[in-house]
This record gives sequence, structure tokens and C-alpha cells, in this order.
Amino acid sequence: MTGEKRKRHSGVPTIADVARLAGVSPMTVSRVINSESNVRAQTRDAVNAAIRQLDYAPNPAARRLAGGAQVRIGLLFSNPSEAYLSAFLLGSLDQAGRADIQLVVQKCDLGDHEGEVAERLINGGIDGIVLPPPLCDSPIVRKVLQQAGVPTVVVATPAPPDDVGAVAIDDRAAAHEMTTYLLALGHQRIGFITGNDNILASGERLAGYRAALTEHGIAPDDALVVKGLFSYRSGLEAAEELLDLPDPPSAIFASNDDMAAASVAIAHRRGLEVPGDLTVCGFDDSALATTIWPELTTIRQPIADMSRAAVELLAAMLFERRGQGRMTCKRVMLDHTLVRRRSDAAPRRRPPVRGR
Repeated sequence: MTGEKRKRHSGVPTIADVARLAGVSPMTVSRVINSESNVRAQTRDAVNAAIRQLDYAPNPAARRLAGGAQVRIGLLFSNPSEAYLSAFLLGSLDQAGRADIQLVVQKCDLGDHEGEVAERLINGGIDGIVLPPPLCDSPIVRKVLQQAGVPTVVVATPAPPDDVGAVAIDDRAAAHEMTTYLLALGHQRIGFITGNDNILASGERLAGYRAALTEHGIAPDDALVVKGLFSYRSGLEAAEELLDLPDPPSAIFASNDDMAAASVAIAHRRGLEVPGDLTVCGFDDSALATTIWPELTTIRQPIADMSRAAVELLAAMLFERRGQGRMTCKRVMLDHTLVRRRSDAAPRRRPPVRGR
């Protein structure tokens, strides 16, 4: 395996040796080396003492001369939301730069020979890989990586296999919270726009929406659930379908901000005021949420922080394997937040729908 071939020569101290002597994680050592502020003074002193005792050379040039190649991490992406992808890439690049990691970014569309794309990335010489949605749930890509023995961290999937690291939020709880909030405002008919069926987080959000309705004595109505694809265009079609119902919803909860923004556009096209005539809420808190008017009430999924955590977790796994011949696949759960802005209000009797 590529990563195994890049082990240091025997006798040369590694970052894992420093971590073991100092009693901290390899990523804590990395933070000290990079002079990051989020390390306690006592911990920083212990790491620096271990570096001096082992005569460890922390600068990149010295590490390469000592026989250790720079860590190379691959990132496969395929996401219909440019706002989501932008935040994810910025977070990944930021963390890779802080940890002196080379990040190799490769586009890989689902259904477009994704297995072959993953194999090419592996053959190019990467030590590990990060899989954001929707590729985090691709059985083809995950099988290729598993067979090649490539350490992997998946992001935003609720059901990661045991042999990969994972970073996520609780999508079901987040959707439950948003639906409960809309019910508390007085909405009884809440439309829901799902995401891609091949992304497991989409199903979790739908489950959270339905559970909140049931808990408040409202039977879920399948007519109020329409399919989207996490893209703006799919949101346009889904919002049209919801607002064409004989008894349309007073609120629309979309599974991401792109589809929520599209719902606002359709409401405006029909002469409906948001939020006076129609409440619209999203999910992600991407840049788009504050670009449109009214600004979206949404669930803040810390996308950039999730990508930073994924790179950090994968680096820790790789350092552990280099230093100890094994690695621990951890689960990292980050918090979500309901952010209220200008797109929600208590329901009122809406005027007849004007022409499109």
C-alpha cells in the first residue's frame, strides 16, 4: 500500500513518537508545531520537551530529509450545491495547510465511472481519502477504497462502516428541531422537499420531519413530501408541485438552502410574500442563505468545520498507523444550530394565488 511504503526509516523519530512521549495525540503535536493557539500551556511545554528529548525535526524540509514523505490526502467531490462545495473545500484546504498536508482534489460524478476515478486517485499515490456527500454513501467508491486498504473518512453520513472514520451532525434531530419550531409558530401543513435518495442524510432529515409531526398529533401527509435533488433547479420543480396542491402548505421546509432559495423564487413568481404568505426554511446555512431576500431561516450545519475535522481525523489515523502499525477509526459528531432569520412567520390567511 502506498501509505505503508512511505514509513520513516528505522531509528528516525516520528510525530507519533513525540505524541507517545508527551502523552498527547499526533494532531496535538501538529498544533504545537504549527504554533496554533488552541493548546494549553502545560500541554505545549510537554510536547516541546518531547521534541527536544527525541531530537525530532518538525520543519517540513527536515522531515523529508529524515526519510518521511509529506502526507497526501485525496478528496473526491460531487455535489450539486456550489455553496456547500465551496465551504467544504475552503475548510479542507485550510486544515491541510495548517498540518502541512498535500490535498489532492478530484471531481467524481456519481454514475460516471466513479470506481475508476477512485482507482486513478489511489494509483496517483495518496495516503488516505476524504469523502463528502454524496460520495460518502457510494458503495462503489467505498468498495474500491476498502479493497485497496486506503484509510478513509466519510462526512455527513449517518451509517458509516466500522472500518472508516466519520464526521457528521445528527440530521434527524436537526430536522426534528426545525419542524417542531414551525409547528410552534402555528403551521399545520408543512411541505417538505427531500434530497437525493442515494444520500442517507436525506432520509434522516425526512424521518426527523415525520417524527416531529407525529409527536404533535399530526399525521404525516405524503402529498406534502416531494422529491428534490439538492439542486436549485430541483427545488423550483418541487416548490411548484407543493404550491399546486388543492390545499397548499403554509410553510416549506427544504432539505438544503439551494432548494429553499428556489422555493422563495417560486413564491415570488406566484405573487406570494415570504414570510407573510409562505414560510420557507432550509438546511446547511450555506452562503446562499444570506444572499437571497428574505434571508433564510435554516439549520446551520458547520460545513467548513466538518471538512476541517475530517482532514484532522484522517491525518491522526495516518500518523497513528505510521507510528504504531494500526489506526483507530473514530466518530466525530458536531453540533447543529437552528438559525432564525427573515423567512419564517406565523401563518396567516393567504390571498388567492395570482398568476405565475
